[in-house]
Amino acid sequence: MPPILKEKIQGPAAWKGIDLTKDDSWIYYLPEKTIASLESALYFVKQKGLKAPDFNKEDFPIPDLSNEIDYFIDELENGKGFLLIRGLPMERYTDEEASIIYWGLGVHLGIPVTQNAKGDLLGHVVDQGLNINDSNVRGYQTNAHLPFHPDGSDVVGLLSLRKAKSGGFSSIVSSMAVYNEILEKYPEYLEILYRPYCLDRRGEEAPGESPVYSSPVFSYYKGKLSCRYNRGYVESAQAKTGILLSKEEIEAYNLMDSLLHDENMHIDMMMEPGDMQFVNNYTVLHSRTLYEDYEEPERKRHLLRLWLTMPNGREIAPDFAMFIDEKTGKAGRGGIPVREKTAGAIRKMK
Repeated sequence: MPPILKEKIQGPAAWKGIDLTKDDSWIYYLPEKTIASLESALYFVKQKGLKAPDFNKEDFPIPDLSNEIDYFIDELENGKGFLLIRGLPMERYTDEEASIIYWGLGVHLGIPVTQNAKGDLLGHVVDQGLNINDSNVRGYQTNAHLPFHPDGSDVVGLLSLRKAKSGGFSSIVSSMAVYNEILEKYPEYLEILYRPYCLDRRGEEAPGESPVYSSPVFSYYKGKLSCRYNRGYVESAQAKTGILLSKEEIEAYNLMDSLLHDENMHIDMMMEPGDMQFVNNYTVLHSRTLYEDYEEPERKRHLLRLWLTMPNGREIAPDFAMFIDEKTGKAGRGGIPVREKTAGAIRKMK
């Protein structure tokens, strides 16, 4: 049995939504000088004839933003575990120019990793008219409500290009604060939540690879607590494995859901065009409400997504990893392994 943390998480990572609603100090408003630096780097990239995601941080020079970059990186791992960066003036940019700025900032924060088996490094969150109940469809391809979950990397980032006609609120919750609640009030469920569970790969597995992988909900490793909770993927994995949750496991998952949806625990926000949200997947879970889109393709809700491996990212336990890195033999820190038929394109870009 893996070690179970019996002490509460202290510090800014164990925040509650009700506390964040009292002020907006958690929102980082971009000052004009920062925007000017980003636009100067955008001009530099365009002069070189490059586009996202086909350039690195040397192609996007923002040396005068080093203090802000350091702050962002530290806040994601050692602070609240999330950022909302607001104020990018989207009316000045085309979608392509916005993607250059977003990618350029991202490669200064961390190393982008692949978001699907096709090898996409810059994802497009757009409703493709697919059915979320199809176990080979992922949530970002639909307009459906997405329950709280993490993504498959150290950090996930989103840039809003356009919002929906209605709905599409983003919700986040500190899984560290949820842990503290369980430890204080329902400690009998902790052992259950440290057990490994099968999660669905949702069609992203390579030929011959298992369609599921296993992970506990909570993992305490080398002094850090991490969380991976995705009930939808656990339930769809059951259909592929035939292994069902027990009565006590269902009770533990129901407890998790009740805490995640407690209005005092999470915070909701509408991501306005130009907003950038970055979330530590080990300490914060995120969700999205159902949305109604515009009929015109050019007005549809559209977000750009990054998955990042962070320079100060924690080590994770082997039983918590989505995969084991073939080169190092260590727990994979992020990204979905690329199928061999597309791996060449990724290697070439790097």
